[in-house]
Amino acid sequence: MSLLQRLSWRAILAGLTLTTLVVPKSWALDDEAQAAKEEGMRLYGTSRPQTAIPYLEQAASAGDAEAMYYLGEANRRLVMDGMNQAALDWYYQAAQHGEPYAMLRLFDGGACELGDVCPDNGDDWPQAALELSLPKAEAGDPEAMSVLYDIYFYVEEPDEEKAMDWLLRAAEAGHVESMNWLGELARNDEESYANDTERLEAAEPWFRQAAEAGYAPAMNNLAAILTNLGRNDEAWEWITKASEAGHINGRRWIVACHIVPDEEGRNLCNSAPKPDPVQGWAMMLAIQEEVPNTYSIATTERFGEQSPQNSARKENA
Repeated sequence: MSLLQRLSWRAILAGLTLTTLVVPKSWALDDEAQAAKEEGMRLYGTSRPQTAIPYLEQAASAGDAEAMYYLGEANRRLVMDGMNQAALDWYYQAAQHGEPYAMLRLFDGGACELGDVCPDNGDDWPQAALELSLPKAEAGDPEAMSVLYDIYFYVEEPDEEKAMDWLLRAAEAGHVESMNWLGELARNDEESYANDTERLEAAEPWFRQAAEAGYAPAMNNLAAILTNLGRNDEAWEWITKASEAGHINGRRWIVACHIVPDEEGRNLCNSAPKPDPVQGWAMMLAIQEEVPNTYSIATTERFGEQSPQNSARKENA
């Protein structure tokens, strides 16, 4: 970290110590605050952090630690994954409510080292996260088990074996994000498997477990695995389910197979129903409205060549 960066961090962290107050632990949200949190999380998940902030603030003001953490994430993303005072304030409040990922963000930012913003009982945010999460994990909390995977890479002496053990335990306890992550680790592990097919076959069961449990990102990943294994009929079923569950890539595949199904590399479209460009364009416009800039200008122009209007002009030419 350069001297200028360190001085900037010190200024932000100094503000944090003056502006952030200790607040009580989280409590259950009422229906209005819960609805606001869900909408904020939905907007954040569709790459609209600025729009998500007012909704997350409503849940955070009601004491929700996860909303506080995602307010930190949203504010951080507004400065291109840098850091600002608002992000640090929310991370610190979330940490005081016992949110371990917020503690790890504070560690990433050097909060204790540069600004003397430390845990109550020491000077080590990852250790504080470990002491908070380990008892919960040992008591059977799948979310805490999953968090330990990340924490063991942050502690003073990283322990990959313990990290993987807790990740497996989290998945076996039904934690869908852990199942999906195990699938991604297997899919990308070029050292443990002899070829691509072995990697894909090792990843498939993990993605399938999470997909069957209703986790949309795993549905999308499972569809990709099945396509690469040449099982296009089943892949289409899962990409359709991913789309119906709101996964943006699933929706984009449905759009592509309706508008330009014959484009090179689109084997998945071979198992799709008969193309319907009108439906494809309606879905594409809906995606663009919900998640602006999803499609590049070049893609929009290429799809435009297959639009119903263009097709009609060609037929009448």
